[in-house]
Amino acid sequence: MKRLTERRLACLLICAATAHAYAEAPRLNRGHDPFFQISQAIADCPTPLGPFETEQEWLDDSHYRIERGNSCWIEGRCRLPNAYLYDAEIAETVRRRLANLNVATHWREQSTLWLTLQRRFIYVEGCVAPGFDKKTFLTELAKTADVERVIDNTVTNPHAAQLPYRTQAEPDKPVLEPGN
Repeated sequence: MKRLTERRLACLLICAATAHAYAEAPRLNRGHDPFFQISQAIADCPTPLGPFETEQEWLDDSHYRIERGNSCWIEGRCRLPNAYLYDAEIAETVRRRLANLNVATHWREQSTLWLTLQRRFIYVEGCVAPGFDKKTFLTELAKTADVERVIDNTVTNPHAAQLPYRTQAEPDKPVLEPGN
């Protein structure tokens, strides 16, 4: 009986070790890209994955990230040597600017949105009300200093079968054609 218990224990330990080895790799914000929620008026809007990625995804994208980050400086379009160095400053500016934008567009009352900033791009992800003036909001957001582009990945239906962005709940689910 003792030997049977030892076998069960050994089997459980092997199963636990195997499960750990095959467990999903943790997703982290490895590039420390700004990612934050700015509104929450629409219920059940799926939380975007944002800049969270596995180590393998990070490694797969590293060459392109370096290339994209440095290209604007090499081309003489940036004052800083890497486009990603702007992101923290842009995030701070965007937060201040959003208060003024709410007066004109009422975005806060008509949306549940998150922003991800990467290499001077602002990715707007989440849900907006059907009548929301998205064009004005995105155009005004794009006027923020040092922003090169604003990418719209929003939906009007939080329960849509496919979204234009990856979500934290289902990070590997295929997305609709994202952004512009």
